Amino acid sequence: MILSQRKFDEADEIHTQCKPNLFSDLMSLFKGIVLIANVLPVFTGLWLAMYFTDTVYSDNIDVVILTILGSTLVMAGALALNNWYDADIDAVMDRTKTRPTVTGTIPLKVVLTAGIVLTIIGFILLLFTTAETVIYAAVGWFTYVVLYTMWSKRRYTWNTLIGSISGAVTPLIGWASIDSAFHIVPIVLFFILFIWQMPHTFAIAMKKCSEYRAAGVAMLPVVRGFAITKRQIVLYIGCLLPLPFYLAPLGTAFISLATLLNIGWLVMSVSGYFKKDDLIWAHMNFIYSVNYIMILFLLMIIFTFFK
Repeated sequence: MILSQRKFDEADEIHTQCKPNLFSDLMSLFKGIVLIANVLPVFTGLWLAMYFTDTVYSDNIDVVILTILGSTLVMAGALALNNWYDADIDAVMDRTKTRPTVTGTIPLKVVLTAGIVLTIIGFILLLFTTAETVIYAAVGWFTYVVLYTMWSKRRYTWNTLIGSISGAVTPLIGWASIDSAFHIVPIVLFFILFIWQMPHTFAIAMKKCSEYRAAGVAMLPVVRGFAITKRQIVLYIGCLLPLPFYLAPLGTAFISLATLLNIGWLVMSVSGYFKKDDLIWAHMNFIYSVNYIMILFLLMIIFTFFK
């Protein structure tokens, strides 16, 4: 279902610099860019399921709408609940201190109610697709809201691993609305997103290390330092290298481009051992990671038109 745990979290900085209004408050409350970004892997999973099962898109418009809208509402509910629960630490961090849950422009009771209501409506819509879709959405929601936000985020450095599960189930939601996700393609998409979120989030945590430390959030660079975090980033990026080859049905051109993206990121991450400014290096990795995942999932869709 949900989230690349902190995918595009830096978008919050935009809201910090803007004059608060209802639109910006809602965008901040529901982490609008995060929400939009998570629709892509849901749609990619759905699109590839139709492609590999020879399902006609025009005959399944209702399923597409229900899946996209339902999963979006479930994600929005989870994000609102995250903001509700994290209001205390958001007040400490510069990039989140203007969120409406901190400033009080939207009362916490309203945020809690909105999170619950949106979640329920989202699941009701998904019930009109398949039971398997609902299960994946429930796993993502529970992982993000309960296991990540309420339990592990403030206590353990491996909170990132837990949060990554919620972001990785999004293509499974899309695929399962068309066909069972017990298939190599959606499973590989799950692992791509799961592994990708680790270096992506570590890069953010390095950039915002002082803020996480002040808020008492147990991110890896806060607890273990930059050197170990940089080694972890290189390790996880290296784990991405073989995954495109499991998507061979998308063609040699796709595998080649995906491999180039992986090698480019690996080279950039290794360069961190030779740079003096860790924060600049972390920012470069963050920017690469954001573009990497968008390009990769768009390529998966595009190459279905050439087969």
